[in-house]
Amino acid sequence: MISDAEYERQLAVYRPFTDAVRRLIDAGIRTGVDEATIAEAQAAIEGVTERLVTVQHNSTSTLRNADTGRPLAYTNPAVGVRNAIAPPMEIHHEGGAGAGGRCWAEFELGLPYEGPPGLVHGGICALVLDHILGESASDGLTKPHFTGTITLRYLRGTKQGPVRAEAWIDRVDGVKTFARGTLSDADGVTVEADGIFIRPSWARG
Repeated sequence: MISDAEYERQLAVYRPFTDAVRRLIDAGIRTGVDEATIAEAQAAIEGVTERLVTVQHNSTSTLRNADTGRPLAYTNPAVGVRNAIAPPMEIHHEGGAGAGGRCWAEFELGLPYEGPPGLVHGGICALVLDHILGESASDGLTKPHFTGTITLRYLRGTKQGPVRAEAWIDRVDGVKTFARGTLSDADGVTVEADGIFIRPSWARG
């Protein structure tokens, strides 16, 4: 457990650092510099990497915010503050976590997430929807619910750029929570999702 103040301090340190790595990924894809510049940049990147690995944490255990109980998923590929492959998604809960399970996020899916030219990879769409449906079903990740099944309907390609993901609880039946959601680009809904999320046996009281 860490306090909200400590979490905010860590955000101030790691969020801009991760953004810098994220920009590096995008720059590495787009660059058209010459071979000599590539070699120079590679050496610089390798040098920075060697500095960073001098002190490492080998545990991947997830900390929780002592005030909210929400896990601080630093490594999560959808929302991880310290994971540069995450878009990242900043999840908003309507009325707060627990208010009917409805939540949403607006973010960018650019060139690093490309599948067909100009479109987002379908697997990335699935990652986004699995995560936000899980956010909805688990009361903002404060109650353990794991994906049992998820069904996706790809209505058309999702254009690279700004997107919006939404999710809500459809119904609850015992240990199963049924959630639904959508992914949209500027022209409307591109993917629909239905998921069943299971409360694990150790959390059933």
